[in-house]
Amino acid sequence: MSRSRRPRIPACCSADDPAEEARASCIAECRLELERGFYYMPDGPCLSDNNPRWDVDDWVCDVAHSPRQEVDNEPPNQCTGYRTGAASHFIEVDPECNFIRAL
Repeated sequence: MSRSRRPRIPACCSADDPAEEARASCIAECRLELERGFYYMPDGPCLSDNNPRWDVDDWVCDVAHSPRQEVDNEPPNQCTGYRTGAASHFIEVDPECNFIRAL
């Protein structure tokens, strides 16, 4: 049985800055998915939902269009954790894992 590997978090980040930790974790998670052959990024998957590697409290990681499109604002296209209130903040990256925004 293969174990899920945790994305490497860049040394830039500290636990003192949750937004930066979430940003770096989201980019790392996106890159890991691309390395694993997950090429459906334009569909805007939520990379943190049901992901045992994601452990940034109160944040979710979502793939969105860049530039953002109105469809990115529709609740069915947002992370479940954010929609249900389990997380108060989100990081968005584009399908190539570039940072879009944090909220």
